[in-house]
Amino acid sequence: MKRLLLSTAALAAMSGAALAGSHTEEIKIGVILGYTGPIESLTPQMADGAELAMAEVTESGLLLGGAAVTPVRADSTCVDAGAATAAAERLITADGVKAIMGADCSGVTGAILQNVARPNGVVMISPSATSPALSTAEDDGLFFRTSPSDARQGVVMTEVLMEAGINEVAVTYTNNDYGKGLADSFQAAFEAAGGSVTINAAHEDGKADYSAEVGALASAGGERLVVAGYVDQGGSGIVRAALDSGAFDTFHFPDGMISDKLVENFGSEIDGSSGQHPSPSEELASRFTGLVDGAFDATSPFVPESYDAAALIMLAMQAAGSSDSADFAGKITEVANAPGEQIQSGELAKALEILANGGDIDYVGATDVELIGPGEAAGNYRVVGFENGQEMTAGRK
Repeated sequence: MKRLLLSTAALAAMSGAALAGSHTEEIKIGVILGYTGPIESLTPQMADGAELAMAEVTESGLLLGGAAVTPVRADSTCVDAGAATAAAERLITADGVKAIMGADCSGVTGAILQNVARPNGVVMISPSATSPALSTAEDDGLFFRTSPSDARQGVVMTEVLMEAGINEVAVTYTNNDYGKGLADSFQAAFEAAGGSVTINAAHEDGKADYSAEVGALASAGGERLVVAGYVDQGGSGIVRAALDSGAFDTFHFPDGMISDKLVENFGSEIDGSSGQHPSPSEELASRFTGLVDGAFDATSPFVPESYDAAALIMLAMQAAGSSDSADFAGKITEVANAPGEQIQSGELAKALEILANGGDIDYVGATDVELIGPGEAAGNYRVVGFENGQEMTAGRK
């Protein structure tokens, strides 16, 4: 596969003046993610994934007659809706972005959608906002996501635990839209399958001591503790307190906890634990890893989803012949789904050429994108296990 001549870092560093010298137009796309906050260890790679797609398109010279795409980063913080809204407003009013790749966490994503994207008529495609509540949010046809809803993740979690012979669990979740939505979806699916949830309790992020929360979880009991939290925040605090007190020695980790940071924090202490996160098939993952070619961690959660989110924005622009959200929003599902020629990661130039010639594409991308219902992905998951202080792939769903 042809290696990209432009690195994502080089593209991000280019000035608008330099780009204008060789292209007819500069199109700015916002990349709003929690570069600070409870998932800050995940977001740099997510941004890299999105910017890789932008570099690929710019290098092709085929978008809207030769437009260059410039990423503009902004910090969602993941948890501060006010800060996220202000950052998104600056992207649109000061930086002039035509669309937003993001946000990441569900609460701030919903805030940006209602307070910024809808009033300004700007498309958003999130790679990681998974709250089921976003499926029914008023969005004026502007909001999409390339990761599946947590209604689906709750079912997958149930299957993973049941297949491991775990029928009774305690649940703790970060006290926000993501945590509560996932915990409730999981409890409904787990109990419908015959399992028992002994306690389903919230925890707050940012605390120094989680011994009281762990004490309540331990009193309720369970074969395993499900931690629907954030690896860079309270989720890891809960795990540390549980291990230190002996309350639990194995855990189940949803997507917000899966990161190299988890193994860095706990190593072999969490051997025997399980988890899952949205992830493509082995074939698609291998192809995307080859495209990235070691520039960043292609297997980190939501990285391929970020590449696909950015790609869909630009392909929809090409299909509409316009970089205005009002024109291309209606093309996003069209380019994502059949009918049309299937497009893999690394084939964005091919897709742009087909669209420019009036043809149809079915964007498969890095994650086998298929948009269903209100603009969300059907979704596939990688099941993980922990052995000898390392994370391993234990299956796919």
